[in-house]
Amino acid sequence: MGITEIWWDDLHNWSAAAVGYKLFRRDRQGRRCGGVALCLRECLDCLELDDDDDKLDCLWVRIRGKANKTDIMVGVCYRPPCQDEGADKILYKQLGEVSRLLVRVLMGDFNLPHLLEIQNS
Repeated sequence: MGITEIWWDDLHNWSAAAVGYKLFRRDRQGRRCGGVALCLRECLDCLELDDDDDKLDCLWVRIRGKANKTDIMVGVCYRPPCQDEGADKILYKQLGEVSRLLVRVLMGDFNLPHLLEIQNS
């Protein structure tokens, strides 16, 4: 389960994960609102990838495949409507790196209204 705009910070250092699930969080640093979270089953072998970029509200977790199965990359992103071009370029770079993997899941709120205009044309 992916969650966008969690609005958590260090003052809210608690877990909202259900029993049997592990919560991954990426709180927005130094800015209001935003932030993302991801809940995955505890039985999965997961590795959170740290991108060290505070300009983006993106969280990436690699789920290791079992019995020679392919790993799965899961991402949850929040792109605010007013995001600048520099942050968009970083997001596109991350998406390009992740797209090299065979299996990936991406969810989030991307606030890209022009995509709806293209779809409705």
